[in-house]
Amino acid sequence: MSQRSDLRQRRATLEGEWSRWIPQLSTARRSPAGGGVALRPEVAESWLRSLSSVDPHRDSAPAAEDGSVARRWAASPLRRPVDDLAGELHSIADDAGFVTAVTDESGTILWTCGGRTMRSRAERVNFAPGGRWDEPDMGTNALSLALRTGRPSTVFSAEHLVSALHGWVCYCAPVHAPDGRILGVLDLSTTWDRSHPLAMSTVRSLVTAIESRLAAELPAPRPPAPGTPVRLACLGVERAERGGVPLPLRPRQLEILTLLALEPDGFTAERLREAVYGDRPVTASTFKAEISHLRRALGGSVTPRRYALTTPVTCDAVEVLDALRRGDTGTALRHYRGPLLPRSEAPGIVEWRAQLEVAVREAVLASTGPEDALRYGERAPYDAQVHEHALRLLAPDDPRRPIALGRLSTALRD
Repeated sequence: MSQRSDLRQRRATLEGEWSRWIPQLSTARRSPAGGGVALRPEVAESWLRSLSSVDPHRDSAPAAEDGSVARRWAASPLRRPVDDLAGELHSIADDAGFVTAVTDESGTILWTCGGRTMRSRAERVNFAPGGRWDEPDMGTNALSLALRTGRPSTVFSAEHLVSALHGWVCYCAPVHAPDGRILGVLDLSTTWDRSHPLAMSTVRSLVTAIESRLAAELPAPRPPAPGTPVRLACLGVERAERGGVPLPLRPRQLEILTLLALEPDGFTAERLREAVYGDRPVTASTFKAEISHLRRALGGSVTPRRYALTTPVTCDAVEVLDALRRGDTGTALRHYRGPLLPRSEAPGIVEWRAQLEVAVREAVLASTGPEDALRYGERAPYDAQVHEHALRLLAPDDPRRPIALGRLSTALRD
């Protein structure tokens, strides 16, 4: 009884924090960390990031658009070890009243198991194969935090950004390949009143078992062929790979690669250093070491003195800019999945981030197609001007008008 009472009190306290802060954050744009002893800093910071793209009153996770979840699961390196442990996973879920889920590296759920009642509850919020649970799509939750931090995560009740999840508690840990990259996450979720500290220990043990099987079964990736283009994803995510093989880059090197991709004419050493570090005191040897590591990772494809790329790089941010230059707002929105390198505070990245955000929004407001405003409005729930623009473009009998009206009502209310 004491544990249930403690959980009830904790939930009520967090509900109070959620009700206090969420209506303010879209306009205040400052972290509520420290605003209440119950609110963890990582949760507060995630709320602040998430509100630019997620409506906290949405009722379920968006679905993967390509319909290829079954194919992706069949091809996933996690499928075989999860199949090996399926009996244990089913037993834990059934005995303890959990839903178990496995995602890919993007946060899309590929596999679940659990009892009929819990799975039915989970399906109401699309906690099911095909549901997208990354932070830009579903805000603060254990899956998105584990993917972002690379560490195990627990999110309880009203720590979730989306109010439809306040009845849940989720325990999650990332699954790493032998080379260190994150392949996905394993999650155990249940109702808040069944929260138990041993659940995280169970998740950790299961992930250890999966990673042990991966180490024994997963072949080492083949090195990419010479001249293979680098693929850089830096909008809402932070990932670089070549020929499907992740590049071993630290956050600072990803910042440098992003700046070089966005400015193909290159940088002088002084200008690049300022764009990366600003006024912070950093030694020349530290700066050169970051460049040297990036150059090695790219096979020498960074010119000396004036820094520029000499290898093909495809970059989602560049694709957004190219689409905007062509006047193709729809394509720009398909590539624009979130802010540029969202964790970066490098001055050059911050400047480009603002330019991209303004450029995409202005293109949406100039567009004559309601689809663009509706799509952008899904990620900007508090932007009343965008929702008003959508309503002006939608015909009176368009069945999508209630969507825009609902978003506008939320934006004006908050």
